[in-house]
Amino acid sequence: MVEIWAHRGSRVAAPENTMAAFRRAVTDGADGFELDVQLSKDGRLVVIHDETLDRTTNGHGLVKDHTFDELRALDASGGRGGFAGEQIPPLEEVLQLAASARLRVNVELKNSEVAYPGLEEKVLAAIDEAAMTERVVLSTFSQESVRRLTAMTAIQVGLLFDLNQLFIGPCRRAVALGATALHPPRRRTTRHLVERAHAAGLTVRVWTANDQRWVQRLVGYGVDGVFTDVPLVARA
Repeated sequence: MVEIWAHRGSRVAAPENTMAAFRRAVTDGADGFELDVQLSKDGRLVVIHDETLDRTTNGHGLVKDHTFDELRALDASGGRGGFAGEQIPPLEEVLQLAASARLRVNVELKNSEVAYPGLEEKVLAAIDEAAMTERVVLSTFSQESVRRLTAMTAIQVGLLFDLNQLFIGPCRRAVALGATALHPPRRRTTRHLVERAHAAGLTVRVWTANDQRWVQRLVGYGVDGVFTDVPLVARA
């Protein structure tokens, strides 16, 4: 069965990477949700996609330059009506929700633009504390971080790549790094890629498919999971 992963939560229905979006993913029937994690200035794990605050909050500047309390004081509604007061959540809070709902979580480490020393260790400690080791997948665009993670944990690690990364042989690259999953963008996903990945022992989860025709196409390719902004559409 193909798993449906709510991308940054059900982000069409609620502001991305907020507790409202993750709670909506639960009610939308997602199998799990994907989130992005960074470090605050004082070393706390916070769930937010962009390295800067400007797009999704009423703050400005880099996430890494703000303390946890400063980040929590921001409005993360993105200006969407009915969601005023939504906050940037700590990773621990999202993991607690997933644990109670018995959902899976894909934690994407946002360390390809900002190095965030110690991010891997902190994420693994939070997962262990939440007793979510068996239901978490880790992923990152940073090949060095993939290498570090696979040396530190038995949790599945996925290599992310996008349309602008033109390296040859993503399956070979993932295996060489120690990854056990490949997370390609939908426009670079083909039946041949999925077959090669599976032959190499890699789980394939594709981002981001919001159109039902795309979801059906990916299911036909034999992918293992689909990241989507609209779990209800994908589920249908």
